[in-house]
Amino acid sequence: MRAATQGGLVALDPQGEVVPAIADRWNVTEGGRIFVFRLRDGSWPDGSEMTAESVRQALTKAIRNLRGSSLGLDLARIDEVRAMAGRVVEIRLSSEMPDLLQLLAQPELSLSNPGGGTGAMNLVRDDDGAVLSLKSPPERGLPMTEDWRDYVRDVHIHALGAQEAIDRFEAGEIEVVLGGRIGSLPLADTGPLSRGTVRLDPTIGLFGLQVRRARGVLETPELREAIAMAIDRPALASRFNIGGWVPTTRVVAPGLLNDPGYIQERWTDNSIDELRQTAAGRIARWRAAQGGEADAEDLTVSLQIGDDPGLAILFDELKSQLARIGVALVRAESGEEADLSLIDRVARYGAPLWFLNQFSCSLDRGLCSEDADFLVAEALDEQDAAQRSRLLSDAEAGLQFANVYIPFGSPVRWSLVRGNVDGFMANRWGFHPLPDMAVIPR
Repeated sequence: MRAATQGGLVALDPQGEVVPAIADRWNVTEGGRIFVFRLRDGSWPDGSEMTAESVRQALTKAIRNLRGSSLGLDLARIDEVRAMAGRVVEIRLSSEMPDLLQLLAQPELSLSNPGGGTGAMNLVRDDDGAVLSLKSPPERGLPMTEDWRDYVRDVHIHALGAQEAIDRFEAGEIEVVLGGRIGSLPLADTGPLSRGTVRLDPTIGLFGLQVRRARGVLETPELREAIAMAIDRPALASRFNIGGWVPTTRVVAPGLLNDPGYIQERWTDNSIDELRQTAAGRIARWRAAQGGEADAEDLTVSLQIGDDPGLAILFDELKSQLARIGVALVRAESGEEADLSLIDRVARYGAPLWFLNQFSCSLDRGLCSEDADFLVAEALDEQDAAQRSRLLSDAEAGLQFANVYIPFGSPVRWSLVRGNVDGFMANRWGFHPLPDMAVIPR
């Protein structure tokens, strides 16, 4: 809803592509280090003039508010935001940043104004949720047409639990269910008869286990690698009837545009049985090195994970797989006491930097690699694109060597969509803009 009611310089369309918003056009100069945005005609919701300076201030404030977050790290190459003459805003970068537009389209980079929302829709809350309605064409930066109201509809939003949302969809009370994850996937019918109703997004991102504490069988990178080796990733997916799911052993999603190919999938020449034999032997040698005194607690790993139906299936499968190498998996009583936590996060943009920034030591999310952070910092200052790719690949290799993250594959996002709904398209960001669903095709 934030993306619908608060606008940024640019936005995402149903396909996940960048489109104009408060800026109606832009160009890139100086080898990708300067982005120049020309603002559309219009005013702020409070009636004041939307000047380049007021937009500069709003954008600078949004960027400042993200300090200390992973998204703030993604924006680290922004050196300066300038207000220029003639409703022009200029963003200067320390080095080229091909994904800047994708970042500026994130809801967190929307431009706020005390007079109300700057997005395409107005929001009114009621006892049953909220109602979103499209603003007039001029308020959305479009030419005015007299019959515009004939081609729009209100969008009624309800915050529901997964089972209730599915039940109401099946009863015909709801046309779209958004926000489905692997935890709720077993509640939806993903069989062949549901084709066209259950829509799976071809997302990229992180889906796996982050190591929170280096103790017991997670004490060293070699032991953590043994845990990663023991996991049969295709077997995890088979429990959910997911077609097209992409397993991976990499920190960075495979197949990204312009991936230099320096980092490959791990253990491709070994069967899962061979990997588990190696992992079990490594843990047995560790126990022997302890003088055989490693107790049950040392061989037990706690995982912070929810109790939704799909997560229960995932936990049981992981527990069964790790038991084969002599490791007991239990649920953590609290996040603070967890040895591992489940990461289920869709990428904001399709570049290695997003993945690497998720494990920055500055975020204090769990084990990390200061060496990898150093290489990322070096890459941000590097002007040569090929050398920058090499540094980022070295950073991924450092995280992989440290085994602070045990990847499974791509995150799962799904929706239920009735056939008469326009403006919905599956995309790699799992992001579905509501304004497009409010438009009735002419």
